[in-house]
Amino acid sequence: MNSDNRLPARDERLRRLDSLSYLLDNSIRVPGTQARVGLDAVIGLIPGFGDIAGSAMSAYIVVQAARMGASVPTLMRMLLNVGTEALVGTIPFAGDLFDAAWKSNARNVTLLRREMEVPGSTRRGSAAVVIGVMVALLAIFGVFGFIAFLIARALWRFIF
Repeated sequence: MNSDNRLPARDERLRRLDSLSYLLDNSIRVPGTQARVGLDAVIGLIPGFGDIAGSAMSAYIVVQAARMGASVPTLMRMLLNVGTEALVGTIPFAGDLFDAAWKSNARNVTLLRREMEVPGSTRRGSAAVVIGVMVALLAIFGVFGFIAFLIARALWRFIF
């Protein structure tokens, strides 16, 4: 299969990732303002579940970028965006406000689109790179999940 046959499939994947990032980061207009937030910020208000669900959807975008052949530097920037959101997201309420403003999913899809626009910038996705991205994401979420647990435990002890 030549690269011309892969372009429609790649464009369709990018459209799906665009739709997902819009849903997660910009789909809800804040009444009375021009500001927009997404489902990620809203579900992030649900303790525990919200951050896990949002992180899983953010991880999906990064894994798809790896499968599409994004370069390692681009994937590292995407992981940094997700990691930043996960780190700050461990702070109750303030993390949700940061998430609404940071919009890591939109940032990541923009990074991927920029790379896809440059001819020859991507290559076929390597299983090793995809696995490496998945391991990095698990490490990020594991560390920040543990930090969130410690914060929640400290708050629990402080309150009760």
